[in-house]
Amino acid sequence: MTELVLTYSDSPLGVLEIAGSEAGIRAVRFLDEPPLAPATPDLPAPLVSCVQQLHEYFAGQRRSFEVPLDLKGTPFQRRVWELLLHIPFGETRTYLDIALALGDVKAVRAVGAANGQNPVPIIVPCHRVIGGDGTLIGYGGGLWRKEWLLAHEGHPVQARLF
Repeated sequence: MTELVLTYSDSPLGVLEIAGSEAGIRAVRFLDEPPLAPATPDLPAPLVSCVQQLHEYFAGQRRSFEVPLDLKGTPFQRRVWELLLHIPFGETRTYLDIALALGDVKAVRAVGAANGQNPVPIIVPCHRVIGGDGTLIGYGGGLWRKEWLLAHEGHPVQARLF
């Protein structure tokens, strides 16, 4: 088993904790507070590349990512995440769109659950999935981050207010 290492990257959305190995990126997490542990000093190439590509994305110089991923999930989750990778920069899809692409109109809730379990937000762009009425619903990093990411990509969408 390959040892996971951690690194941290500042972003307009706060500090990002990136976990991975030579096999690829396993997780990206939004931190609301500074990290407690130091980053690993000698980073595997996929983590170095990931940090660079995230900086380029936030600087408006990158629209997609080309880092190896080492995602762990159920076969269904992995199918959903694969479909998310095909949503173009600046565009959105609904949960129903993803369910239909999977060939199961009844899978909308399961798609939402898989979307919510995406371990590498931004890179696998789960923020590009919105509600059927065009509003923002659900985002593990907080709706304000989802709203920011979509605006950054030129597709501003308002969060649903209850």
